[in-house]
Amino acid sequence: MKQLDIAEVAQQSGVPASTLRFYEEKGLIASTGRRGLRRLFDAGVLERLALIALGRAAGFSLDEIALMFAPEGRPRIDRRMLAAKAEELDKTIRRLSAMRDGLRHAAACPAPSHMECPTFRRILRAAASGAVGSPGKKAPPPPRN
Repeated sequence: MKQLDIAEVAQQSGVPASTLRFYEEKGLIASTGRRGLRRLFDAGVLERLALIALGRAAGFSLDEIALMFAPEGRPRIDRRMLAAKAEELDKTIRRLSAMRDGLRHAAACPAPSHMECPTFRRILRAAASGAVGSPGKKAPPPPRN
């Protein structure tokens, strides 16, 4: 398999060399040797970096991503962990959707003052109770227009 030095991996993956060194330190990737002072990697590291990027984009921590690789480096993805992350994302989407709807209502509310708007007051109460903007809390119902 072709060997790439750290600069080539950084250029082809878009991952800075400092991050590659950090990933190696965390055990997420492994160099195969050195060419002078530069680390060398198998070309397969690019696919592994793509899997790491996908995990990061989905909100997994680096420690969680590390668990998705078997000791020999092949992917070993726990489907229950994926389902739990999908549920967490659903909750975040619902919370953010409620926040978006509240902001849209506040922007278009015909009340002379937002403080006179029952919907805005309900959003304020929800924010004060921690229900808005806090993961795991129930979002207020969307405003009725």
